[in-house]
Amino acid sequence: MHGTTIVAVRKDGMTAIAGDGQVTFGQTILKTKAVKVRRLEVGQGVLVGFAGSVADSLTLLEKFEAALKEAKGQLVRAAVETAKLWRTDRVLRHLEALLIAADRETLLLISGGGEVITPDEPVLAVGSGGTYALAAAKALLRHTSLSAREIAEEALRIAAEIDLYTSGTVTVLTLGGEA
Repeated sequence: MHGTTIVAVRKDGMTAIAGDGQVTFGQTILKTKAVKVRRLEVGQGVLVGFAGSVADSLTLLEKFEAALKEAKGQLVRAAVETAKLWRTDRVLRHLEALLIAADRETLLLISGGGEVITPDEPVLAVGSGGTYALAAAKALLRHTSLSAREIAEEALRIAAEIDLYTSGTVTVLTLGGEA
């Protein structure tokens, strides 16, 4: 997945999700300020970030939001229903994207292979710079007193120093704690 990095962190009652804004076409940067993280006003609030094809990601985001409303804000239930639909629908199964969804207690990675994954540590990252952002966020979480928001933002900036497809433009959304 080229063109974006999304990282989510939970710490001290706060959930933060950060995304860079880069959109690429082949080897060309088309945009650096796209917003690939969203706040869904369902239940107590859900944050989502997406990596992959923008059209595919927005289609899946729409399906996830509908499932979330149907599940009355129950994040895990909505994620499982979205993953099942994504995997079994003849059109949706070809979409190329990954979603991270988070509420005040849960972080989830949702993929087209039918996976709904909760991480061992309260950190997730996807996209072209996802492995770099994940490593940075884990180190910052373990060895600093930074807030979830600060960790997510700094992890994304570190990934941008390494990954060609991650821009230094960061959008961060938070739930809980002090925003």
